[in-house]
Amino acid sequence: MEVLLAQPRGFCAGVDRAIEIVRRALQLYGAPIYVRHEIVHNTYVVDDLRAQGAVFVEEIEEIPEGATVVFSAHGVSRAVYARALERGLRVFDATCPLVTKVHTEVARMRAQGREVVMIGHRGHPEVDGTMGQTDGGIYLVETEEDVARLQVGDPRALAYVTQTTLSIDDAARIVVALKQRFPDIVEPKRGDICYATQNRQDAVKVLAPRVDMMIVVGSRTSSNSNRLREVAERMGIQAYLVDSAADIDPAWLEGVARVGITAGASAPEVLVQQVTERLRELGAASVHAVAGVVENMVFPLPKGLGGAVSAGGGAAVAGA
Repeated sequence: MEVLLAQPRGFCAGVDRAIEIVRRALQLYGAPIYVRHEIVHNTYVVDDLRAQGAVFVEEIEEIPEGATVVFSAHGVSRAVYARALERGLRVFDATCPLVTKVHTEVARMRAQGREVVMIGHRGHPEVDGTMGQTDGGIYLVETEEDVARLQVGDPRALAYVTQTTLSIDDAARIVVALKQRFPDIVEPKRGDICYATQNRQDAVKVLAPRVDMMIVVGSRTSSNSNRLREVAERMGIQAYLVDSAADIDPAWLEGVARVGITAGASAPEVLVQQVTERLRELGAASVHAVAGVVENMVFPLPKGLGGAVSAGGGAAVAGA
């Protein structure tokens, strides 16, 4: 059996940045550091930071007044930010800069007098945070059927944004439906689906025809990891989402000559290494990386934490 590794895979610059924000806050201010929502959607990462002294909460009211809080990479609504300030919390915002870009787009579109349609998954924290950037005038659609049922105030004053971690193909179909129903709808200046989501989906499309089965390393709560599994399945390849090597069922490998491995943008490389080692135990004779895009995106840390964080699992720090 042969194992092929997708490139790129795993941590993106936004995830590296978010994790490093929590680590540096712990170093500077000591435990506990409170984190609203999981900093990124990965069980291994959350458990590791919890062991270092991070306390994960869902509501601002759970945090003692005057404590330090980090907002997750998914972003928060304006109301959540305001409540944090009211409680006198020291705030470090780990919202991915590419999510912040979508927030800025929503504000700009509303300032132009346009209502906004958001393409995304109901209940996802990124969607809640983005829709919470404005008091009304924003609608959520998840499917083409939602578009057909959508009722807006003025079809001639409409714009759309998307969740950053969607399936590129799914989002494209919904955009077509929006443009057919609302010909005057305005699109973002630049696409909202982030570079890491697109690169990882493209890598799966390259890898899928070369393998018999695909393993996606990522947690079930991770939107971008679930989309990677779906991309492989739509190409006719059986795909499994695993949180760790322990999730691998040896029965999956019966009759399989080539296994492809990728990882969601919130999954660390150490988990990929553990999965490949487990596959070696189960009969894999070789592991090869497939050529692909090399990412070098860098995002700065918030003021007060210093430096910048480079892309690629391991939270490498530059300029510290």
